[in-house]
Amino acid sequence: MNAIGAPINRTDAWAKVSGQARYSAEHPVAGLTHGVLVTSSIPSGRVLRIDDSAAREVPGVLLVMTPQNAMRLPQETKDGKIQPPVGRRLTLLQEDDVYYNNQPIAVVVADTLEHARDAAARLRVEYERTPATLDFAVAKQSVHPPEKVLTEETDTKRGDVQAGLLAASKHVDAVYTTPIENHNPLETHATIAEWSNDGDGDKLTIHESTQYIKGVQKILSAIFGIPAENVTAICPYVGGGFGSKGSIWSHAPLTAMAAKMLGRPVKLSLDRNQMFGPVGQRPLTEQRMRIGALDDGRMMASSHDTIAYTSMIEDWIEPTALMTRMMYESPNQETSHRLARMNLGTPTFMRAPGEASGSFALESAMDELAYELGMDPVDLRLKNYTERDPGKDLPFSSKSLRQCYEIGAERFGWKDRNPQARSMRRGDKLVGWGMATATYPTNRSAGECSATLLPDGTALFRSGTQDLGTGTYTVMTQVAADALGVAVDGVRFELGNSQMPEAPVSGGSTTVASVGPAVQAAGHALRLKLIGIAAADDHSPLAGALPDAVGVEQGELYLLADPSKRASMLEIATRHQQSSGEPVEVTAKAEPGDASKKYSMHAFGAVFVEVEVDEALGEIRVPRVVCVYGVGKLMNEKTGYSQLMGGVVWGISLALLEETVIDKRAGRAVNGNLAEYHVPTNADIQSIDVQIVDEDDPHVNPLGAKGIGEIGITGVGAAIANAVYHATGKRVRDLPITLDKVL
Repeated sequence: MNAIGAPINRTDAWAKVSGQARYSAEHPVAGLTHGVLVTSSIPSGRVLRIDDSAAREVPGVLLVMTPQNAMRLPQETKDGKIQPPVGRRLTLLQEDDVYYNNQPIAVVVADTLEHARDAAARLRVEYERTPATLDFAVAKQSVHPPEKVLTEETDTKRGDVQAGLLAASKHVDAVYTTPIENHNPLETHATIAEWSNDGDGDKLTIHESTQYIKGVQKILSAIFGIPAENVTAICPYVGGGFGSKGSIWSHAPLTAMAAKMLGRPVKLSLDRNQMFGPVGQRPLTEQRMRIGALDDGRMMASSHDTIAYTSMIEDWIEPTALMTRMMYESPNQETSHRLARMNLGTPTFMRAPGEASGSFALESAMDELAYELGMDPVDLRLKNYTERDPGKDLPFSSKSLRQCYEIGAERFGWKDRNPQARSMRRGDKLVGWGMATATYPTNRSAGECSATLLPDGTALFRSGTQDLGTGTYTVMTQVAADALGVAVDGVRFELGNSQMPEAPVSGGSTTVASVGPAVQAAGHALRLKLIGIAAADDHSPLAGALPDAVGVEQGELYLLADPSKRASMLEIATRHQQSSGEPVEVTAKAEPGDASKKYSMHAFGAVFVEVEVDEALGEIRVPRVVCVYGVGKLMNEKTGYSQLMGGVVWGISLALLEETVIDKRAGRAVNGNLAEYHVPTNADIQSIDVQIVDEDDPHVNPLGAKGIGEIGITGVGAAIANAVYHATGKRVRDLPITLDKVL
């Protein structure tokens, strides 16, 4: 079978374009009420009193839930604060402290959304204000290390950096900054919560826009002190997540609390400006890069030191230096991560966390070093190319980066580049060419999948995963079809319900690598079970056959020694159900082995960018991007290329547009909307040429697939910054690169 890799159309495409696909706020629930989240207007202090008298005069108001009357939760810690066992430190109206502007402080529920909004606007909140830390320059005067950086050590050291720098003849010592950036999926966070009790205890059904339905189930179970099986989290479609929906945030349990107190289902969707603070963001970072090299380009030492902001209530670090640890051969290296507390919402994962912002610093510094050396930027990277991860001292499971450089440079026409800054023009525009390396780790977790052959002959596969719009429905259908041995239209893949078999978070580009092998294992197991049933049936053409003696072709099993002896899977399943009364079904689990202890696993790529800069106005355009990736086995050529292209678009956005501006007096995002938080439109994006290098990696997972959801954004910011320098002669080290910085 050869469904894997084929550019088939999305299996969920018709549901989406016809409006049949239901997102979290669109599920019909009888007796539904409408909630509105009320958030703080100060960055630090305490809620002294909330006067709801005017709010309760609004017709249809059913509940005003505040710290004074909110239900008490059984999972309180000794200091009265909720600390879920998995995920984030939540603010669930169990206390009156305020740690950042836009923090949830109340929920208003009414019969209509309009009534709820009207009532929420009438709440009068009295605060006790305390001094707030809102200036990063002040916050970074007192820093502390996080306990870990994901699963890695906070700091690393190999060799002697000072000795290496002294031995080098050329140096770069520069500081790069990236701003706060906010997720802006078209679908804001949304929740519908409904309680029931059928005699087996309280049960909660929650429709939640999430990248981790199993996580929602587990955390709500812990918060409300009920068995996990009594919580059903449902999310068949996600209107964009990008990391912000990988964790559960306060609004979800608050909605469930309101529904519990009211005794009716409650729907709550965040307003657009509530996406700025209470549901995470990419943190501001300050990264110091030091690199020393010999005249021939060989790196003698490198260091990457990061300070990032975190909130007052939780440590969260942007893992910026992880790429530096593994990317280039450097015998002497140090990396560090430090946190500075601020009265802002807790940061979180944002597409390619660490690598997106860290690659800007590393790959910009590499470009600066190339100019110091008078060396071609591609040649410098090849000079320090390594087939082993120097940080972990492990070989890479596969690495096609050299081919990515070669193919990308050829397609881009890199050999025609004049290396001198301000040397290339097109009419009245300055033209710049820049490049950078892209990478992202290949992650895998355990996953499970069930498979059932239905009476109509369709094979139903189920796993408790989620589709963020990336094509999970489609790719899993392809994997299932090949594993079972049927056509794609003979498979139905279902996801998005926490009662389905276990699956991990859809983050870190893990879904295909984790759930795909489970789907594959379930397909193989279902086929073997059908062979066993047929072999035990004296009336079957396959009676007595051993599994190795049976082949599969388009839903039919046949004897390899005599292909005329065959039986359809439907026929086998039908006879089995008639005789036993049971459908043919299996559940399979796939877990990562010890390969990660033997190999360092990463996807790689090369990004080449052309920019045009208006010399008089400073306007920057990106006429073309050429990028080439080695990402293992591509599961679907169409959705895969779209994923990578979308990452490049976000990289352009990161480089030129995105920045959350915080009012240093009040701590609120002053551009917390889609009008003033700038993201690319169609007019900003021109030619994006995506290419894939054929790559066989038997170590990453049984499918040989590396994640592609995040690598596309990495390296793009640096490549654009490097191209802007080539065009203008001005090195911009602070994102975003706006016109005022190049004039």
